[in-house]
Amino acid sequence: MSVGRSGGLASHSRELGGILGIILCLIVWFMPAPHGLPWAGQKCLALSLLAVCWWACSVVHPGFTSLLLLVGWILTGTAAPEQVLALWTKPLLYIVVGGSLIAAAVEKSGLGRRIAYWFILRYVHSFRGILASAYFLGFLLSFVIPHPWPRSFMVMAIMAIVVRACELEPRDAANVGLAVFASSVPVSMILLTGDSAINPMALSFAGVEPRWITWLWYMGVPGIAATLLTFLLQLKLFPAPKGFVLRKEALRAEAARMPRMTRAEKATAFWVGAAVLLWATDSLHHISAGWVALLAAVGLALPRIGGVLEPADWNRVSLPTLFFLTAGLGIGAVGKATGMSGWLATVILPAHVPGNLFLFALLVTALSIAVHLCVGSIMAVMGIVTPTILVFTAGGGMNPVVPALLVYLAVGMHFILPFHHMNVLVGEGDLGGRYGRAEVFRLGLPLTLVVFVTILGVALPWWKLIGLIR
Repeated sequence: MSVGRSGGLASHSRELGGILGIILCLIVWFMPAPHGLPWAGQKCLALSLLAVCWWACSVVHPGFTSLLLLVGWILTGTAAPEQVLALWTKPLLYIVVGGSLIAAAVEKSGLGRRIAYWFILRYVHSFRGILASAYFLGFLLSFVIPHPWPRSFMVMAIMAIVVRACELEPRDAANVGLAVFASSVPVSMILLTGDSAINPMALSFAGVEPRWITWLWYMGVPGIAATLLTFLLQLKLFPAPKGFVLRKEALRAEAARMPRMTRAEKATAFWVGAAVLLWATDSLHHISAGWVALLAAVGLALPRIGGVLEPADWNRVSLPTLFFLTAGLGIGAVGKATGMSGWLATVILPAHVPGNLFLFALLVTALSIAVHLCVGSIMAVMGIVTPTILVFTAGGGMNPVVPALLVYLAVGMHFILPFHHMNVLVGEGDLGGRYGRAEVFRLGLPLTLVVFVTILGVALPWWKLIGLIR
């Protein structure tokens, strides 16, 4: 996100955010010990507030802030290194590593582009169809590309051809771009591989091994409902241009330039297909999704039967994302171990869990959104709020998966401005979807209501139906 250049406080927001984070850290560090908060928990809270403030204000790249937080916990004796860096010994981290490499193979081979061309040419016939295809292609490609950003940019590259061929007005072109990137927010919730970084993280907070079929069972219906409601909301807010005619000639010409299915595409289809099959049957063989993703990546690099991935493709694995994920989960793990999460639960939550499930869900959703509005980072919010809610509900007989998924749903599908969700932020401007803050705000503000409707009207009844809530 760019820094303001108009002068005044906006032009110094990063510096002010950096100073504010340090001040908050020092205040909490040296204040008299609050009742019920151990010294280790006080140190954890001070350092966590520093990191959250720096993340929210983009003081430095999130990866550097994450490193500062992790090293700070270790050097101050807040937690042992093996506890701070425990994520690196778990398969969750390697879903991200393997998923990034698989995404690189699908993009390099041209398989994803071929799927997108085929679908649009065969099934899209109107402007609404273009918007709908952005949503559906995101879902279709989430089977083979376990991260929303490369999926969105791949679909946007094809949509850009449609925009040029149909000579769309700037506002209509922005609507198409918004559909591509905003749709990735709810679509990414349907499959575990919809977002290989955030989705497994939600279950990990509850102490549950992330499994593909389990995630689909829990989140498939709420994710589909969120996708349909977001799509209908966009259709309502952004009307289709009058007299629109979809010209497919340019798209057919681009598709015709692609050669017949290459060996690289066939190899990619084989290894990704094998990975999807193993992900979908993990309840039978009990091999973690992370190890499956790594094995598929290795297969894509093997000579003759792979050969798609090369040494340079390791650059597609984002170290900052891995450390950000480590820090986000670390706030939960270290916060729980040091007593910070328990203390926060007593301070910001009622004395007792509401007896009515819908009132409880309303409380969790409102708290999660409020924190998300200030912090912006989904991982950071989940790292703070989820452990606190889990402590709050401990001993009450509630399955920990329920509060963990409630927080995930609340922040995972919520945005009002681009910085609230990286899936939307990466597409902002001329280099992405040609939309700006005005279009995002117009969609995002009423989308907050969709969050509540999805959670209260779909997720809770569904979880009750399948026995997750008893």
